[in-house]
Amino acid sequence: MNDQSAAPSRGEPLATTDGETSEMAVARREEPKTSRAGRNLPAAIAVGVGLGAMVAIALFVEPVAFVVIVAGALVIAVWELRQALAERSLHVPFVPVAVGAVSMVVAAYRAGPEALVLAATLTCVAVLLWRAADGVSGVAARDVAAGLLTVLYPCFLAGFAILMVAEPEGQWRILTFILLVVGSDIGGYIAGVTLGKHPMAPKLSPKKSWEGMAGSIIMAMVIGAIVVPLAFASGVWWHGALLGLLVAPVATIGDLVESSIKRDLGLKDMSNLLPGHGGLMDRLDSLVLVAPVVWAVLRLVAPH
Repeated sequence: MNDQSAAPSRGEPLATTDGETSEMAVARREEPKTSRAGRNLPAAIAVGVGLGAMVAIALFVEPVAFVVIVAGALVIAVWELRQALAERSLHVPFVPVAVGAVSMVVAAYRAGPEALVLAATLTCVAVLLWRAADGVSGVAARDVAAGLLTVLYPCFLAGFAILMVAEPEGQWRILTFILLVVGSDIGGYIAGVTLGKHPMAPKLSPKKSWEGMAGSIIMAMVIGAIVVPLAFASGVWWHGALLGLLVAPVATIGDLVESSIKRDLGLKDMSNLLPGHGGLMDRLDSLVLVAPVVWAVLRLVAPH
């Protein structure tokens, strides 16, 4: 007589030798491949290349299109932050912040730094009035603080990218800015994956290492030394190297700032909008913090 007590029924998943069921094995094989840094690398590369191409085309065909792209990105970023902060019962007034974000972009492009500061100030006032109109309660101060945070980060900081594109050789200023940040990210990724052994801030971002930071600095300095002399008549290689030396740590701090916000909110990503990257804020974190640095340095290196 055949012993059928150990035979699985038709609806029961088969078990492999290590105790894993066939369904579990299939699911594991079908999971997206991730790198040691925790990314779905093919998706991340494809999305990054697509975004880069869109920005480059906008810059060199019609700079106003770049301004529109930034304005749209900021509205999405405000929405992501609003949804994320709501996880801790912090309610960002979306309408005044989103309108203010667009106003800051337009003001910076049309009238320069003073107009950017004025638009940011008026947006902060609008946040206060909007929240007051809903009634003052025990959490009003927290909601206002969350709204002001969103006004400044990322909206006001992103305005410095618009200041760059509005200046002479604006396309090259933005291209230098983006190449430095992307180069810093790539250098940190490669060095972190291959050499990373000493965590930089394990409580905030366990995969960031001091070796990765060194890779970020080296790559950003090399890119700066190459790009700045090519893009600007008054630029020399050491100007670019110095700019890269400044950009890499600031970009890393930008990553850590958002990591601290996400950890406090109990989130892995701000959203799942961009495959392999997370949310739009997960890509803007280092860019918005670096923008004022690059804007200020390039005004010295390539004055208009």
